Amino acid sequence: MGMSSRAAPRICVLKGGLSAEREVSLSTGHECAQALRVAGYEVVELDARGDVAQRLVDIAPDVVFNALHGRFGEDGCVQGVLEWLRIPYTHSGVLASALAMDKDRAKAAFASAGLPVLPSLIAPKADVMARHLMEPPYVVKPNNEGSSVGVYLVNEGANTPPQLGAEMPAHVMVEAFAPGRELTTTVMGDRALTVTDIVTDGWYDYDAKYRPGGSRHVLPADIPAEIHAACLDYALRAHQVLGCRGLSRTDFRWDEARGLDGLILLELNTQPGMTPTSLSPEQAAHCGISFPELCHWMVGDASCGR
Repeated sequence: MGMSSRAAPRICVLKGGLSAEREVSLSTGHECAQALRVAGYEVVELDARGDVAQRLVDIAPDVVFNALHGRFGEDGCVQGVLEWLRIPYTHSGVLASALAMDKDRAKAAFASAGLPVLPSLIAPKADVMARHLMEPPYVVKPNNEGSSVGVYLVNEGANTPPQLGAEMPAHVMVEAFAPGRELTTTVMGDRALTVTDIVTDGWYDYDAKYRPGGSRHVLPADIPAEIHAACLDYALRAHQVLGCRGLSRTDFRWDEARGLDGLILLELNTQPGMTPTSLSPEQAAHCGISFPELCHWMVGDASCGR
């Protein structure tokens, strides 16, 4: 499907949905829709429910701007629907989206490319609650959710294993805890933008990510040139290893005491948040790319596949 002969291309912003990250997606979608209107597009906002395919047929957009987060929206599912409908869409395709959402498989791909990742394992939830499956400190999290939903930190010296809540799936990831600073780098196409140091008072959880004032972003990060360059290199390589396109954001931990050996790749997000407190739009702005310009670039980068 190519661009139509309308006076302005019609963009459908997919947002909301049914995942645990619905509220974040609604905010992302609203912000992106406003920016696209500023950029001159005709914009229709669609809360992605069960009838999303029929609604898209009715709307007949030239491009879908995917502002969904979490399951269905960033795991390859909605991407498959859009390819079936032959509607160009933003961000990564089916395979890259599915790979990035599966933390275990993504880490295997990163490790095979020589990128530094943490030791981890996938285990039944019941086993994780019965005994320590690795020496604390470690983290327990779903293998296929994002935005720090359902993340448990088991501190050093903890006597008992974590008692996981009902929100956790039947199988979870247990991952060694990496001490140090939280760094992140956005990739825009074939360009890694810069590095942000995320400063919080405690654990960088869902609340710290999305509540205004929950974290402070130091941009650019006050880090050695060697670490800055490594973040850019690792983020771009991770983007390419998974076959991503459009925008992605890769998160790191850096233990200053260990120098370059202390830089660890945590995960790659194919659908970075684009809210007022989000990291990727801040990095783009730092590089001279306004929010409407960033959204406009993403529409131009949209594709029906890969």
